[in-house]
Amino acid sequence: MSARPRPEEAGRLLVRYGAEAPEAAVLLLHGGRADGLGAPPLLNLPALRMRPFAEAVRRAARRRPVLVAEGRYRHRGWNGERADAARDAETALAGLRTRFGEVPVVLVGHSMGGRAALAVAGDPAVRGVVALAPWCPPGEPVAHLAGRRIHLLHDETDRVTAARDSWEFVRRAREAGADATGVPMPAGGHTMLLGAGLWHRRATELALETLAADR
Repeated sequence: MSARPRPEEAGRLLVRYGAEAPEAAVLLLHGGRADGLGAPPLLNLPALRMRPFAEAVRRAARRRPVLVAEGRYRHRGWNGERADAARDAETALAGLRTRFGEVPVVLVGHSMGGRAALAVAGDPAVRGVVALAPWCPPGEPVAHLAGRRIHLLHDETDRVTAARDSWEFVRRAREAGADATGVPMPAGGHTMLLGAGLWHRRATELALETLAADR
């Protein structure tokens, strides 16, 4: 029997689908702000934006034992060197491990959640990352991504995070030994609302392909 997760682990993890004997997991990480020490609001639009991705993975996985979970943040912002979203993503991964064992994980993160996903992808359970309009500041670490499958999806009209930063991150990640690709999206900007169905389908395909490649 799996040990109960510590309270802080349980608080950073919300299981949506597939909690019965999963063989793999997709962990969703929503967006946020550069700075903000306040707690996310009850009506958390960045978190709501990830719900259709959770449903898309559930439908596409069909009868495959794939767990779908969402990470939860203590604070709304990244907050500089604190990197709060990355710390909470680490705690969510620890919660997955405690509750379900050493199952392979793919991280799907939007904006700040994409940055968090890329930051913690060196965790032994993580097989890959699907980053959606991610926040990739110049100089982000990439050495820990060696051997991981990394897909960065970005609409080049995005005015919040820059697609050119994503493409540069892909280049550097490849040099570090990652199987990294940049995927230009034809619409959606930063919110991914226009052409949302394509974002949901493409992210789901890439996440499940990464898990299938791990078999």
